[in-house]
Amino acid sequence: MAAVQTTFPTAPGVLPVQALRRLIAAGAIAADRPIEPGQLQPASLDLRLGDHAFRVRASFLAGHGRRVADRLDDFGMHRIDLGPGAVLEKGCVYVVPLMERLALPPGLTAAANAKSSTGRLDLLTRTITDHGVEFDRVPEGYAGPLYAEICPRSFSVLVRPGIRLNQLRLRAGQAVLDDARLAALHARTALVDGVAVISDGLGFSVDLRPAQGRPAGYRAKPHTGVIDLDRIAAYDPADWWEELHPRDGQIILDPGAFYILVSREAVTIPPDHAAEMAPYLAMAGEFRVHYAGFFDPGFGHAEAGGAGSRGVLEVRCHEAPFVLDHGQIVGRLVYERMAEVPERLYGAGIASNYQGQGLKLAKQFRMG
Repeated sequence: MAAVQTTFPTAPGVLPVQALRRLIAAGAIAADRPIEPGQLQPASLDLRLGDHAFRVRASFLAGHGRRVADRLDDFGMHRIDLGPGAVLEKGCVYVVPLMERLALPPGLTAAANAKSSTGRLDLLTRTITDHGVEFDRVPEGYAGPLYAEICPRSFSVLVRPGIRLNQLRLRAGQAVLDDARLAALHARTALVDGVAVISDGLGFSVDLRPAQGRPAGYRAKPHTGVIDLDRIAAYDPADWWEELHPRDGQIILDPGAFYILVSREAVTIPPDHAAEMAPYLAMAGEFRVHYAGFFDPGFGHAEAGGAGSRGVLEVRCHEAPFVLDHGQIVGRLVYERMAEVPERLYGAGIASNYQGQGLKLAKQFRMG
């Protein structure tokens, strides 16, 4: 499968939905089944699980000169038919061929993230490719299949073909904003509803002083049932999550436990930009604050029906117990330019589950 020659925006930046459509029409993005309109987001493409999965002994990358299929021969344990629905068990690792494949034209690269609901279920999902040496990164000129590596961390899940756990975005060159350009953007369009802490991106802090009677967050319970990912607003949070009501705006993170928290700041992504939440801020402590991480143009923006949206934090602590205090800086948003303004924005006439959000669990749970 050779790279496809086609046109794309010459300006550097993340490609919008209209450019993705052009790439689909040209065959640079193809699929086993026709790509559905609902897969196209303002600046990304949802990827669909294929018909089967492989239970593997360990996570892996293909590596230079090797195909994922060859590594499956080395590490695969058994093949699972997803057609009737199959349970991916907590603590196990699976590799699933995706329906979509790529033939990237020169000048384009791709990157992937878990979707928001995937991260909020502590469902570690990463994209791997033939010859790949990094997770979630697809180099210029790549032509071949895509695979999802899936490791349920807190809950076992029921999946079927076509379920969308991760999303792909394409870039022409690099257009990440340095601190000076980020400060200028904030001066033009307020990116947070308070003082902007700008240092290698836009800093954000944790909210541990919620309104009276409201939880500050949730901690995943350790022994639960199976979540059917196709069931929306079907599960009672009390069966799966422990509410957190910290005293004095402070909690202690337990190593290995999974938490859903929320940023103190309401965030805005202007229509001509996108953003990614960096998963680690090493100087802040040994914990991860996000698994999904991609913010589409229009998230929290007035033009798309938003008035600032909080960033939901998917937190897992490492190594040692760690104290979090209200207002503590826990991560940063990295902004980059769009190659073109998308013809539609996040939350504007499309099914956007988290526009205007505060503290919110994945869409499978009923929220009052």
